[in-house]
Amino acid sequence: MNMPGVSRLAFGTGALLGLTGVTLGALGAHALKNTLSPDQLGSFETAVRFQMYHAFFLLFLGIAYLHSQHRLLRTSIWLTLAGVLLFSGSIYLLVLTPLRPGFVTPLGGLVLIAAWLLCGIWALRKHS
Repeated sequence: MNMPGVSRLAFGTGALLGLTGVTLGALGAHALKNTLSPDQLGSFETAVRFQMYHAFFLLFLGIAYLHSQHRLLRTSIWLTLAGVLLFSGSIYLLVLTPLRPGFVTPLGGLVLIAAWLLCGIWALRKHS
């Protein structure tokens, strides 16, 4: 079966986000446990958790796109990628570096919400 490029993108980045999520989760649980403050560690764990949720979401979107190459799914995939980079990425920067990305984290959250919304709209249209 010839897999559409967007599905390959979703599967590949979903797997990469899962791989790095597990790695960062282990890093946080072991190496950073005594280095970060409890608040920083909590933020780091939130970033890892949201990264993992969206790794699975990307795998789902990749499967859905195999069956319905709809623009809403394609856009949802791209929004999910951008949202994880903005949301989790900005938290990693905030916790691990002196950088203060500011409004980037909530913007990433809004982008993730939009990705889920488009997936939901696709599902409702597909099955109505």
